Amino acid sequence: MKKISLALSLAALLSASMLPAQARDTKLLLPLDSAKGMKDKEGILDGSVKFYFAGQSHPAVLEKISTDIANQKTNAVGKSDEEACKWVYLSALVQLHKKARELGGNAVLNIVSYYKKNELASTTDFECHAGATMAGVALKGDIVKIADQ
Repeated sequence: MKKISLALSLAALLSASMLPAQARDTKLLLPLDSAKGMKDKEGILDGSVKFYFAGQSHPAVLEKISTDIANQKTNAVGKSDEEACKWVYLSALVQLHKKARELGGNAVLNIVSYYKKNELASTTDFECHAGATMAGVALKGDIVKIADQ
């Protein structure tokens, strides 16, 4: 009898462990300026590349160079969702800045949130997804040369 009970318990445990895990994936929309007072640790965001989200007015475009995607993740352990999202958003901006400088651009235009290739155009908010251990932001934009302001 004990062998049958143990076998049934083991079978129940194994079948429960085979169920798909339900990972948390909380979608947040946060203000574009929520990371305004934060500094990237490498000091890359120095103002030499300007950022304009879809729908925002910008100076005349002299040359479109490329379209690029920054898909960033950050460790969210011990951070609030909002704090982790601010850091990963800043990291995505750093990546776009680096790419623009590398290609000779001085601005990134038409920036949209691009999480899992789903575009969200907003002049006020960016999209972030937070889980138990990671947070992610994806931004897509056009790298360009704009006229001096």
